[in-house]
Amino acid sequence: MGTMTKDTVIEEAEQQLQSVWAGIDDVKNYTQVRVLEAFQKAGVQNAHFSWVTGYGYDDLGKDKLDEVYAHYFKTEDALVRPQLVSGTHAIMTAVLGNLKVGDEIVVVSGQPYDTLQTAFREVCPKRGLKYAEGMENLKPDTKIAFIQRSRGYEWRDSYTLKAMRDLIASVREVAPGAIVFVDNCYGEFTQKLEPTFIYELENDTEEIKADLIAGSLIKNPGGGLVAAGAYIAGSKQLVQNAADELMAPGIGKHGGCMFDQTRLFFQGFFMAPLIVSEALKGMTLAAKVFADMGLETIPSFDAERNDVIQAIKFGSKEKLINFCKLVQQNSPTNSMFSPIPDEISGYDDAVIMAAGAFVEGSSIELSADGPIREPYIGYLQGGLSYAHTRHLLQQLVVEDRCQAPKI
Repeated sequence: MGTMTKDTVIEEAEQQLQSVWAGIDDVKNYTQVRVLEAFQKAGVQNAHFSWVTGYGYDDLGKDKLDEVYAHYFKTEDALVRPQLVSGTHAIMTAVLGNLKVGDEIVVVSGQPYDTLQTAFREVCPKRGLKYAEGMENLKPDTKIAFIQRSRGYEWRDSYTLKAMRDLIASVREVAPGAIVFVDNCYGEFTQKLEPTFIYELENDTEEIKADLIAGSLIKNPGGGLVAAGAYIAGSKQLVQNAADELMAPGIGKHGGCMFDQTRLFFQGFFMAPLIVSEALKGMTLAAKVFADMGLETIPSFDAERNDVIQAIKFGSKEKLINFCKLVQQNSPTNSMFSPIPDEISGYDDAVIMAAGAFVEGSSIELSADGPIREPYIGYLQGGLSYAHTRHLLQQLVVEDRCQAPKI
């Protein structure tokens, strides 16, 4: 067998991914049209890109943005704001706004990711709330059944829509009155359906779906353009309760200045289907390349994608750190810096993060991170441009075989 160049390795992988990418393009084409229809139903105009100062009252663009999100997610209402500083903040705002003293929240999908777990365990006792993890702890009077769609820092696949649908159906059997709340971070636009209209999966006459979802705008729905913010979508009362928790009772959705970011919020959401498809193509190529290197990956290159994250089991601290350094070196910003593991608020272990992004902490931009704990799993995610991810992966291959430098 002749010598293979790094270009040949990548090109052969791309040939094997054509059918996978056809499926990604199908989702992109479908969701792009649905986003367009959401804009048209809401009647978005250039006038909605303007903003007001001070308290943020009478902001027509802000109201219209909420309407676009509600149309797309097929919910009664939505709250899309820069004042929601992260996905975790949006989730906790919606949770605390919809629970009262003595109520219980159960994370039925298992242990949540580090920062959210810390928030739940610290805040719930202070607010007089009950908190538990695992479907086995769900009770008939549980107020919120919470599902984390993505894998977080766990070696498992993210929830497929079918698995989520089945889990929600099980929740309804045990706790029919519970609010089903899905952390939708990293998952938007990866499939044709969303947790709030998951019942369409099997054309069921019973609307098995989430009552409430939340996600970060510096992930999928921001399309790489939004500088900060998050969204909450669901029934009108649940969203209103969250808005009251965020702002103040009696002010709710009416308050809050958009800081001249409204146009980017609209444009980012419109671009999101395309950007997510670019990220998914890059992550499938990464899965293929790392598998050829002999490393374990989740999901596999040909598996159904339900988030924009690719997990790679490196097996050693040095390999994980070397990979994150390579990601940083191939970033558009801060490429001259070298990431090192450090303690981060909300995490039990030191974490290494590589992200030379235009928006700090943006997970839809190409980045990598991982906790410094066995078995030393790296989480590669995002990628505004497939070509950028492709270039990074070219740096991982050398003649005759596919392997990571210094790994």
